[in-house]
Amino acid sequence: MPPIMDRQIYTVGLNHKTASVEIRERFALSAPCFSEESAIPLSQDIAEVAVLSTCNRVEITAVGASANAPETLLNAWAAACRHTVEELKPYVYVLSGAEAVTHFFHVASSLDSMILGEPQILGQMKSAYRRAVSLKTSRVILNRLFHRAFTVAKRVRTETGIASSAVSISYAAVELARRIFGDMRAYTAMLIGAGDMAELAATHLLHAGIAQVLVANRTLEHARILAGRFNGEAFELTALSSRLHEADIVISSTGAPGLVITPEHIRNVMKKRKNRPMFFIDIAVPRDIDPAINKFDNVYLYDIDDLKEVVETNMGQRREEAHKAQSIIEEECGLFLEWLNSLALQPTIVSIVERGRQIARDEFLKTAKRLGNLDQNTYDAVQDMLEAVVKKMNHDPIVFLKQQYALEKDSGERCIDYAQRMFNLNKDRKKSRMHRRTGCFFTPPALTARNKESA
Repeated sequence: MPPIMDRQIYTVGLNHKTASVEIRERFALSAPCFSEESAIPLSQDIAEVAVLSTCNRVEITAVGASANAPETLLNAWAAACRHTVEELKPYVYVLSGAEAVTHFFHVASSLDSMILGEPQILGQMKSAYRRAVSLKTSRVILNRLFHRAFTVAKRVRTETGIASSAVSISYAAVELARRIFGDMRAYTAMLIGAGDMAELAATHLLHAGIAQVLVANRTLEHARILAGRFNGEAFELTALSSRLHEADIVISSTGAPGLVITPEHIRNVMKKRKNRPMFFIDIAVPRDIDPAINKFDNVYLYDIDDLKEVVETNMGQRREEAHKAQSIIEEECGLFLEWLNSLALQPTIVSIVERGRQIARDEFLKTAKRLGNLDQNTYDAVQDMLEAVVKKMNHDPIVFLKQQYALEKDSGERCIDYAQRMFNLNKDRKKSRMHRRTGCFFTPPALTARNKESA
């Protein structure tokens, strides 16, 4: 395996900006590709690898040991999906170094998502990381990269307002309901229709703390399935007239060709409710609810056009917050790259410390002959003393080396060269071997019988 200092971070991927949903599905790297081994195996070119595969993106982030790494990744990716590289390449972007790290942090912070600021991507990245860890393909560098990305995403969410406003129709609908009713824990919501929009609305309603969810649908079985996911109650759409008064909030998203709720429905419902407020949200196209119900007192109706205005306004606010998030990402990217660059120093630092230990070991062995038989306590005390001397002697040079290396980002190799020459680390000699016991400088001479008894 190549040394850490020789490795580079690469990302190859495609997303909703570069490929259609059909292409994304064709090249998805989902669960079946990851049984006991990764679909992207480690090799001479690939030292670490992790795969993020969602409905909107497929990205492989890897630590490579050569410029061939991206090509190796593409070949493995295409083979895993049983396609050719030629079929894959037109849709792929390839990033490396700082560009790859910046992109990784953008993805984690949902600045590269189809819906700016959406929270799902962070959970998906955490799953990708857990999978890479379980496959043992995420090691020193990717471990650090993922954990740094999670920190970046948390900072973006807490230090900006990028996720504070509704940017989906279903979320906007629930936010409007919350503005009218405030605390949702005392209210009942009714979903008319059991499709994706209704399911998303139900999810947001539960997060808002709604007390009860009712689901009405033409097909009772579909209504039961959705209601079952949210501990709700299902009924057929034919029973709507007799159940509508139970709801404080009604979200309608059917595919019906005509109106589902008319002024006549509302007239009867409001009598049963004794004029308590009702909130209607019509997110169907064509519309499910007659706009004329807005004429009733304490009845509030919003249609999809009203909600689109809310969403567009909020998207503008999120884009403004994204500029604030960008400065956080730039700062964190700089810190990560400093850490990554500093890894090049580690072999030199290790050699400096080992050199000190070798000198201490050699000098002790020379002196030990004149000291005669020493008991174990004395050997332990000398060992501790030598460890302390080596650490103190090397502390200032190592701190200076790290500081100077950080200052000379473009000429860090020069710092390493100076240090290696200063400590004479390049001379042609066999590297000394550490004693198998951690931290032990030397192998003590065999104790005499008398010393064994005293020890």
